[in-house]
Amino acid sequence: MNKLFRSRTDKKLTGLCGGIANYLGVDSTVVRLIAVVCALFSFGAFTAIYLIASFLVPKEPVNAYDYPNSYHSY
Repeated sequence: MNKLFRSRTDKKLTGLCGGIANYLGVDSTVVRLIAVVCALFSFGAFTAIYLIASFLVPKEPVNAYDYPNSYHSY
């Protein structure tokens, strides 16, 4: 099952567009272009939604167990 996360590697501002692109299985450039067009024509509503979503959507886990490094002892 695919979950929505903010991307740690494919990010320009917060990683939200990279995470959405990964979730949908499309190129992140397409998602970013759609986001810019929506931001220009929504009179600020899209920007507010983007910022709120950036706070609500969690960051992508570092690894399967979400440990910060690979030297974690069990």
